Amino acid sequence: MDMLMRVLLSAPNWFGLSLAIAVLLLQIMGLLNTSLGLGLAGLGYGAGFVIGGLWLGFPSSNTPQDWHPLAFDDDGSTREVMERALAGVRSLTQFNPDNRIPASLQARVLALCKNLDALLAQWERSQGTLSMEHSFHARHIAISYLPEMLNTYLAIPAKFATTRVLDNGKTAAQIFEASLAELETEVSQLGDDLAAQDAHAFLVHSTFLKQKFAPQGLDAPALHLPPNTLKASKEPTS
Repeated sequence: MDMLMRVLLSAPNWFGLSLAIAVLLLQIMGLLNTSLGLGLAGLGYGAGFVIGGLWLGFPSSNTPQDWHPLAFDDDGSTREVMERALAGVRSLTQFNPDNRIPASLQARVLALCKNLDALLAQWERSQGTLSMEHSFHARHIAISYLPEMLNTYLAIPAKFATTRVLDNGKTAAQIFEASLAELETEVSQLGDDLAAQDAHAFLVHSTFLKQKFAPQGLDAPALHLPPNTLKASKEPTS
């Protein structure tokens, strides 16, 4: 609004307005054709407004993008809370206020969300189990660790985050990347843990089937028939 007022009060805009008034006066005095006068008045004022806008700058809609920090409660089933949190993380990452998240890291955050979805599905159908500690980590990566990492990073202006070196000798963007790598590794390890348990369960079942249906060898128990059956088989038939 301030910029619009500056354009309206600029010298070129006043010149255009004066030109438009002069044309209208000439029209009233009968010195100009009505349609021609209106056209020239509009053209004169429009030219003044555009020149003033180009001189001072037109109002811009590129205001800082508004966003709200992510916050999720831990009430509900694992699927409910994780899906709700991951949806919020995806939404904020794709919105990417003021392009503060570099494109490469933005893609990795979205990929991590996809991997967490896959881990959740694997966890639900797995024959194995995660320890209490690992179950806590899997759940809270989605509802706490990843959202809070986004919240704190997005609070930093983009230029500062990518150029200013912090006390540990790294920029905020580099720290963000390192923290993201730690979460990626943890999710991958949790998936491998479940996969290893499922593979072991499959091996145990396969061994059971092999023993159950293996051909009987020389060490197999002898076939015991009733004595009268054996005697009857030796008597000649009449």
